[in-house]
Amino acid sequence: MPHPKEKKRRLEKEEDAVAATEENDDNLTTTIDSLGTDVFAQIFGFLPPKDIMRARLNNKMRLAATITIVPDADFRVYNQAKYNCMAAMTSALPGVQHISLRSLGWNRDIKYIDGEDPDEQRAARTVNWTTLDIGIISSFRRLRSLKIDENAPLNGRYNFLFNFPLLKILRIGGASITRNVNYLKWDLGMLSGVPLLEVFSCTDEFGGCLTGNINSLRVLKDTLEEVYMHDCHEIQGNFMDLADFPRLKELDLDETAVTGDVREIGEQDFLALETLVLPDGVYGGKGYEFQNISDAADVAKAVYSIKKQRPSLLLDEWYGRLSSHSPDWYDDGFERAPLFICLVEAGTRVGYQWESVHNQSCEVIWLDPEPEEESSGYEEYIEKLHDIESRVFFPGFFQPPTEDELDRIDRYT
Repeated sequence: MPHPKEKKRRLEKEEDAVAATEENDDNLTTTIDSLGTDVFAQIFGFLPPKDIMRARLNNKMRLAATITIVPDADFRVYNQAKYNCMAAMTSALPGVQHISLRSLGWNRDIKYIDGEDPDEQRAARTVNWTTLDIGIISSFRRLRSLKIDENAPLNGRYNFLFNFPLLKILRIGGASITRNVNYLKWDLGMLSGVPLLEVFSCTDEFGGCLTGNINSLRVLKDTLEEVYMHDCHEIQGNFMDLADFPRLKELDLDETAVTGDVREIGEQDFLALETLVLPDGVYGGKGYEFQNISDAADVAKAVYSIKKQRPSLLLDEWYGRLSSHSPDWYDDGFERAPLFICLVEAGTRVGYQWESVHNQSCEVIWLDPEPEEESSGYEEYIEKLHDIESRVFFPGFFQPPTEDELDRIDRYT
């Protein structure tokens, strides 16, 4: 049985410990209370949106949240619960900088309120669906990036989606297909509402979403670094309208109605460009069609001149093709005929060759002389040359074999 004095001393120590803990808690509370709103805002700046919302324990913290610059966390709206969170953040956390609008759920009769000039058939089919007000997104005036998936349930024109003074990244389309494919309508002229835009990407897989002339991008001349428009068949204009953009590094206009001529690119044009993909409506663009086999040399040389002018420029998956309306074209039934041309590189040496859909190629037509044996890159060139030559399917042919010649080749191979 413990001695009464020992028991008393133990109780006194426990009481002292409790008192010290309470004093520390009081000091911590006093310290927290002494922090200013701006300090809380800085602390919140290191937390994701969900944690900031949970940390708003008093009026001072709630006020701090409203001025917090939310860190680089993408807030994804993919169901009604996430939409409700976004609605709450319009007043509680308006400093959100990154938002992605996605489908609001599989097999859910839910959509955003129709915009101006909606597709009437789509509006009629969805007239009884639950609707959500997407206009609340306008509250996020510090938005830096906005992504709108192809299946975000939008219908019509929403001018406010293109009115963010600090927006730097805008990506539209490119998601998987669901029954809630959007019917968003907009044109390039609306990008004047995002004057600081640096990255612009749009994939219009279903057609008709985006219209306009690329000349409208000139309002973003001093900021644009990447332009990616795929399957935007309603986009017109001449790609050379962007030639003097000082920061443009990537330009991809594949499957648009843009026109032009690569032979017009001068040494002072597209000075920062690293990647270039032009549509087949441009002379020398990706998939450009020429009418005769004899035209291939001029087309290849036009693209070659750009490559020699800018050795580091990536002409992503460039090829040209013989038109199916050409008197030289024929259909062998198995797509073995080498009726496409592509650039070939071995070290610093560039040429072109004819090849089939299945990469069955003819001999290379070199546009550069062979490098000197004493040059620093000669061994690399020889190694690449042997690899290219080993894959030639039509030895001795520098242009496509005729239909009869192809039949004879088939009989002997």
